[in-house]
Amino acid sequence: MIVNIAAYHFTRVDAPGALADRLRSWAEDGALRGTVLVAGEGINLFLAGAAEAIDRFLHALRGDARFADIIVKSSLSEGQPFARLKVKLKQEIIAFRRDDASPLAQRAPAVAPVDLERWLSQGHDDAGRRVVLFDTRNREEVGHGSFAGALTLPIDNFTDLPDALAPHREALADATVVSFCTGGIRCEKAALWMRASGMDNVLQLDGGILGYFEQVGGAHYEGRCFVFDERVALDPALRPLVDAASAPGRPDAEAPFRSDGALPA
Repeated sequence: MIVNIAAYHFTRVDAPGALADRLRSWAEDGALRGTVLVAGEGINLFLAGAAEAIDRFLHALRGDARFADIIVKSSLSEGQPFARLKVKLKQEIIAFRRDDASPLAQRAPAVAPVDLERWLSQGHDDAGRRVVLFDTRNREEVGHGSFAGALTLPIDNFTDLPDALAPHREALADATVVSFCTGGIRCEKAALWMRASGMDNVLQLDGGILGYFEQVGGAHYEGRCFVFDERVALDPALRPLVDAASAPGRPDAEAPFRSDGALPA
């Protein structure tokens, strides 16, 4: 079995090129494939390979004090879902281009998956406010599944989100808004920006959809969660729609990634 990991971590990186070289070396030593993005604000990675190689990579990564507490989400597949290894330098590990959305200074308040599930089951948060789930992903991803009744936007890129959200802001004023995405990175930036722009009623779903699946399962979620590799989408048990072992080959593993070059999460 192949172990698939997804992780991101916001931290100041003063020498992104040097870090990228080390990450590439560690991944190549274990014959890992996937995509790693490095920027001055941190790292964002999707990698797959043998369990022992993944363990060695994570041990080396966590040996760097900046990434000692990085949270990693794991799943299994019968085949390798990536065609090759890519390590890239970027301006942001997920492009949003908003100065007031940097998690380096602070993190938006978060709600744990178990608490969100409880809120959805009881129909309100612990203060009695209605809960609105806000999907920060693009229309292709939403097409594979989302939380029941979530607010979704007809966007193709994460950078389109602020303008697309504008018509909905007034209607969200009396609710507790929980932003969510695949693994947590986009909803973290979105929640920060929303709060900075006057929406102090916004939280982020800690760990995103994949973290919710791991801790809660599929309660209140409809469909699957789109992932950016040959597996296409995962169900709440983290099983793939298409296993990489039987998927048709793709010459470039980055083909399904966003047009702005960022690796979504």
